[in-house]
Amino acid sequence: MTRLGIFGGTFDPPHIGHLILAEEACYQLELERVLWVLTPNPPHKTDREITPAGERLAMLHAALAGAACFELSTVDLDRPAPHYAVDTVRLLRQKHPQARLVYLLGGDSLNDLTTWHNPQAFVDACDELGVMYRPGREVDLSALELALPGVAAKTRFLQAPLLEIASSQVRQRVAASQPFRYYLPEAVYQVIQRRGLYR
Repeated sequence: MTRLGIFGGTFDPPHIGHLILAEEACYQLELERVLWVLTPNPPHKTDREITPAGERLAMLHAALAGAACFELSTVDLDRPAPHYAVDTVRLLRQKHPQARLVYLLGGDSLNDLTTWHNPQAFVDACDELGVMYRPGREVDLSALELALPGVAAKTRFLQAPLLEIASSQVRQRVAASQPFRYYLPEAVYQVIQRRGLYR
């Protein structure tokens, strides 16, 4: 059975940390492909200004070009807001009915899963959860299981390099005219420079 990873985010901008984590997930979880899902209007980020989806889409196209294991999915771009993860998974299930869907998320997100929209339905919709474990950030899986039955059996942890890179950090560095070139794939850096983003 085909194993597909689902990697959702605002990717504002996509940086090398995103690529390394997705590649590790592809390898450690034996995924055929990782579907990168660009979220145009994330419900949990309504308190800040987000770069227009078209600009982020251009950066994501640039970041993923030539990567055999990565594929851009427009499942969220092709539908109106709100963009909840549970709906994303259900739509991808319709597109890939024979695939095993592995939703990729960080340990922090797993800890916050009970605050997501319809979290039990989300857990039920996923075949597996690929959790990017970070040392020093504990996940109480037994407590989470009490709140969301079935989550423990579906969770698979993966080890990834500890890279303290965040998209917000990149945006701040660009705005402050600080060096940021090597936080990004070359193609994404060129898009930011060419379009004058984050200045």
